[in-house]
Amino acid sequence: MSFGKCFSRLVLLVAITSTSFAVAQESAKQDMKDAGHDTKQAAKDAGHGTKQAAKHTGRAVKTGTTKTGHAVKKTSKSATHKVAHKTSQGAQKVENKTQPNQ
Repeated sequence: MSFGKCFSRLVLLVAITSTSFAVAQESAKQDMKDAGHDTKQAAKDAGHGTKQAAKHTGRAVKTGTTKTGHAVKKTSKSATHKVAHKTSQGAQKVENKTQPNQ
């Protein structure tokens, strides 16, 4: 093999290697950019899901509290009415016992 052929093959090998290395660097750089973008999107999606879950939970708590409040009000009203009725009955019995016989 002559020096010229050997040198031209060496130049060709260096050219191919440097091109491959440059393409690999660009590919790795783009892969890093893509990974960063995907991570950003995943964080946005997670934040959105958290926000929606918090809204849903807040509404559920509000609804549950309202229902509990109405139930307490209804029960209290009913209990107060029963107590008033029993008090009235007791007062009527006492009044009947304290009246003179005629």
